[in-house]
Amino acid sequence: MKKKYQNGFFIFGLVVLAVMVSQLDFAEVWRGLTHAGYWFFAVVALWAVLYLFNTASWWMIIRQGGGHLKGASDFFWLYKITVSAFALNYATPGGLMGGEPYRIMSLSPKIGAERASSSVILFVMTHIFSHFWFWLLSCVLFIVLKPVDFFLGMLLLAAFAFCVLGIWFFMSGYRKGLAVRAMNVLRHIPYVKRWAEPFVESHREQLDTIDRQIAALHQQNRRTFVSVVLTELACRVCSALEVYFVLRVLMPSANFLDCILILAFTSLFANMLFFMPLQLGGREGGFLMSVTRLGMTATEGIFVALIVRLRELVWTGIGLLLIKFDRNREE
Repeated sequence: MKKKYQNGFFIFGLVVLAVMVSQLDFAEVWRGLTHAGYWFFAVVALWAVLYLFNTASWWMIIRQGGGHLKGASDFFWLYKITVSAFALNYATPGGLMGGEPYRIMSLSPKIGAERASSSVILFVMTHIFSHFWFWLLSCVLFIVLKPVDFFLGMLLLAAFAFCVLGIWFFMSGYRKGLAVRAMNVLRHIPYVKRWAEPFVESHREQLDTIDRQIAALHQQNRRTFVSVVLTELACRVCSALEVYFVLRVLMPSANFLDCILILAFTSLFANMLFFMPLQLGGREGGFLMSVTRLGMTATEGIFVALIVRLRELVWTGIGLLLIKFDRNREE
């Protein structure tokens, strides 16, 4: 990637991060950190492992798509790009508007723009697809483990139907590709369509190629497709350890299955507010609703949300710094 683009991503992310940090109540942050103690460092370290899951998923997609990445050095270079991309997504209103272009621009010099684009689109599709499966399985887990009244049953039914619809949508996208369909949707959005229409017409061939590459992984490499989905789903389940570590500070008898439910319904609520940087407010509200529904106090929900928010800020800062350490950049 050219240095000017690299600096642009870095400066943009740094400005947004500074704005978000300025919104913190530093006295509350200090109280939270002192209360969490070494568990906060365990939470931060956990995400170094979880990003390995994400990198492995993207690595498998690239290798099956004909990308010539090999060896540990390329894998850890991809790990660095993954961390930076998620950092940009955390900081970008709307998500996917900063991290995914960064992925494509970083990978294109190695495997070409079309293959880089298809691998990134396919990774994002699979990442979101695994969320729908995680939410769906969590609805079933909740019904098995917890008492359900009529109102809660209706909410779970609605969430279950939403997840089934999402899974159907992405399965259709895997079979037929999603690039052209997504661009055709943009052609009907006011203001955006002025840009989208000429873009689709001038890049029709490239978009068709990307869709063929997306469909090929699902149709010809089912084992890789299943492996990628299971890797991403395992990452979702393991990320519940973050909630478990934090709750251990407050209640040593914390249950890991409850932590899975807290994470599932918090992430579902937060993703409904995807247009906000770092999902500000949405994640906190989700934690509050989730823990109180599971019989915990509002104080516990606020504490969990604070520690998770601080972890996100730490990894956003790390990801932005890693943008400046790309030896493969073009001057």
